[in-house]
Amino acid sequence: MGFLDRFSKDGRDARALAKNAARAVNKYMQSPDRLKALQALRDDGSDDALYSLMKRFGMMYDKTIEDEQEKEWVFEWLVEKGAKVLPALKRYMLSADSISWPLRVLDKVVDGKDGRIDLIAAVLERHEPGYERDPTKKIQLMTHLAGLKHARVPALVAPYLADMDEGVRYAAVEALLKQGDEAAARLPLLDVLAKEESLRLRLRIADGFADLGWSVADRRAEIEKAIPDSFQLDGRGDAVHIRKKPGAKE
Repeated sequence: MGFLDRFSKDGRDARALAKNAARAVNKYMQSPDRLKALQALRDDGSDDALYSLMKRFGMMYDKTIEDEQEKEWVFEWLVEKGAKVLPALKRYMLSADSISWPLRVLDKVVDGKDGRIDLIAAVLERHEPGYERDPTKKIQLMTHLAGLKHARVPALVAPYLADMDEGVRYAAVEALLKQGDEAAARLPLLDVLAKEESLRLRLRIADGFADLGWSVADRRAEIEKAIPDSFQLDGRGDAVHIRKKPGAKE
């Protein structure tokens, strides 16, 4: 094959990939036609094709059953490919607005928690605590980290207790409580409880401290003012705990 033939073939391949990538996320096409495009991307198998395949996760189709079936097809095929999809997966997770499906893929193609946390940490670097027009991605990352019990998680999650979005702060609180690491989480959560305006967050922190038996220690005065009415403080000295009031509603 000569140079011009190779150049021409590469050009044809690039055009075919671009056409199939566009068809794969065209919500106005019929599902069978879209599936053909997805299959063509699968058969291509390049990183660019895999990245384009993952874009199907971000497209919503009006027919919910078919939408779910197509996404499930993409998910199962990516899982079958295993670690080969990681370069494209990282690229997609860094750029996408919503990553619930890619996080599921990550859990399946990376065995160790450290490897998963490495990738999640890289994504979080692009979404620091603060204002974002759409906080969905940060909430998804916090929620996913909550299910990965690991010593590295509290340090990744704690900064988001100061995020501007209440949903992100709540997801960070949930993640810290689910980790159950008192040494890492107790003081940051007490800081939030003392100054947080959201009743929902204060209820969750108070409930978590009550369930886990964590002490408020020498911060009794400020915490007593901040806890919701359905809770009280018991004990003295370093053994001051948050308790649910008798008869308080769950």
